[in-house]
Amino acid sequence: MAKRVGRYTIRFEKAPAIKSYASIAGKKEGEGPLAKEFDEINTDSTFGEKTWEKAESRLQNNVLNKALQKANITPASVDIVFAGDLLNQCIGTSYGLRESGIPFAGLYGACSTMAESLSMAAVFVDGGYANIAAALTSSHFCTAERQYRCPLEYGGQRPQSAQWTVTGAGAVILDLNGNGPFIREITLGRIVDLGIKDVNNMGAAMAPAAADTISNYFSDTGAKPGDFDLIATGDLAFVGSELLKDLLKEQGIELKANYSDCGLMIFDREKQDVHSGGSGCGCSASVLCSYILNNLCSGNFKEVLFISTGALMSPISIQQGQSIPAVAHLIHISNRP
Repeated sequence: MAKRVGRYTIRFEKAPAIKSYASIAGKKEGEGPLAKEFDEINTDSTFGEKTWEKAESRLQNNVLNKALQKANITPASVDIVFAGDLLNQCIGTSYGLRESGIPFAGLYGACSTMAESLSMAAVFVDGGYANIAAALTSSHFCTAERQYRCPLEYGGQRPQSAQWTVTGAGAVILDLNGNGPFIREITLGRIVDLGIKDVNNMGAAMAPAAADTISNYFSDTGAKPGDFDLIATGDLAFVGSELLKDLLKEQGIELKANYSDCGLMIFDREKQDVHSGGSGCGCSASVLCSYILNNLCSGNFKEVLFISTGALMSPISIQQGQSIPAVAHLIHISNRP
């Protein structure tokens, strides 16, 4: 059976099954609309550590252990873990997972990392290179602000297009066999750069990449937006999600009531001071590993498209006046094998 469908999409011969999943959220996220969906809400943003960066590593360690506990397995049962975060050299991940003893493949896809890591885990399981694989990622508001924008003590004003980096993490354990939900297809995105340079407008930078990947998926597979109970992008928030709908409409693809964005789902923009909405690796990761998979497991959703979006810039590239390239990766998750 050919596993390639069209130019960009992979359809798995034996769809990897989601054995377990876990999500951990921070205090602000725990005050949002999805509070009841998370496995754990930690009201201490330091997670008991002395620095923000150590806190994010603790977050990664905790969410992996939570997923392993729910699967009733030990780290020794996992053949490989794919994981990443927003920090330089992915230190949140490497320090957080160094004691697990699991073979480790670190990834950097910015805010697209959850879909990227889950895609790689699915490829390994479907290909027979792993019986059990883990995929996880995280972000922390304070570590991201310190690295990408200004020290928190500066107290700089943020425009309404700015997004709030989620303090949270999600982890998924994939198995060769299981009752699902199942990873049926993935579409890996291309790098798209339309010249956006404003680091306080990530939604505008990432929306074109999301539109490109979604359009490519529908072209490859012949599927339509109405075939899915939910189409969820990762980190576009209000500005980016509106742009995405406009960009796709120009291509004859109309997103309707079954579309939403994780950056809009995780916060209440009317009641919480998050400007355009949420972002960060942990945004789509924590929403996927709570609300989305909870509804798939309960049968409320049967077919879901999950698209994580990432801005592939760095502090140095921005200081040098470079524009912001972006990428989006798509995963089709289904209740049917």
